[in-house]
Amino acid sequence: MRGGVKVSVKAKEVPNGVWPVMLTPYTKDNEVDYIALEQLIDWYIKNGVHGLFAVCQSSDMVQLSLAERVEVARFVKEKAAGRVPVVASGHVSESFQQQLEEIKQISATGVDAFVLVTNRLAQEHEDDEVWKANAEKILAQFPDVDFGLYECPNPYHRLMSPELMKWCGETGRFGFMKECSNNIEQIKAKIKAVEGTPLKVFVANNPHVLETMQAGGAGYSGMLATFQPNLYSWLTDHWDKEPEKAELIQNYLGASCLFEGRHYHIATRYYLQLEGLDITLKARTKKASDFKVTHEREVEQYRKFNQYVTQTILN
Repeated sequence: MRGGVKVSVKAKEVPNGVWPVMLTPYTKDNEVDYIALEQLIDWYIKNGVHGLFAVCQSSDMVQLSLAERVEVARFVKEKAAGRVPVVASGHVSESFQQQLEEIKQISATGVDAFVLVTNRLAQEHEDDEVWKANAEKILAQFPDVDFGLYECPNPYHRLMSPELMKWCGETGRFGFMKECSNNIEQIKAKIKAVEGTPLKVFVANNPHVLETMQAGGAGYSGMLATFQPNLYSWLTDHWDKEPEKAELIQNYLGASCLFEGRHYHIATRYYLQLEGLDITLKARTKKASDFKVTHEREVEQYRKFNQYVTQTILN
């Protein structure tokens, strides 16, 4: 028994490093574009990522049907073809029974872990004991499934306490966490709380990547990994070997976080077009028509700066 839960299978260790939150490409008819999705998988891996987080908020998981969420998870796992591990969420329903169905169908695709959205296990006014009770039901119902955690800010932002993190870690069933507090002291407390357990903390807020690694964290899982996967890969692989260069790269990546608020869902797709991917600008959360020529120039210049940093600092 660990954390009050019977442990049947200990969660597999996930690699440290960069786990991009994946986009879902669409055709002009608003169907999932699997040709572009395969190109995207290959592009992430070519740029050195250590794992893939599919069917998350950047993937439009709320806007995808359950059938689409299942098929996207299956496709990403299949096309990754063992080159990197794949975790997936798609945990969006209000009804607990519907959540169990989401877990059943998406975990059956063979993904390496099903990522629980922290705000789905208790309502905003409910305490950690309610959350824990629902987590225990899930762990009991799916004894052979590895799990992750995702502090998704929508529909409300439920952050994990260090005490609840410790409980999750001690169950032995959780291996991955996308941490979204944007608070380095909270990040450090969570990392300390899960020491000696399989649970690894990946920070979502890019200004804190280097500090997170220095504190014993596992790496980065955030939005900017679609713009700069190779830079995050270098940082998470070399932060302790080349500290001066790592600090310089971190300063640039931290400043780059401004792009998270600059038409992210469309800007990322335009960036990928510049990288040679056959992807439309279509998203289900934002209108491509709101993406103006000025925004295109911003992305073009941003990409050139990324190339400059790669060529002059990393090489």
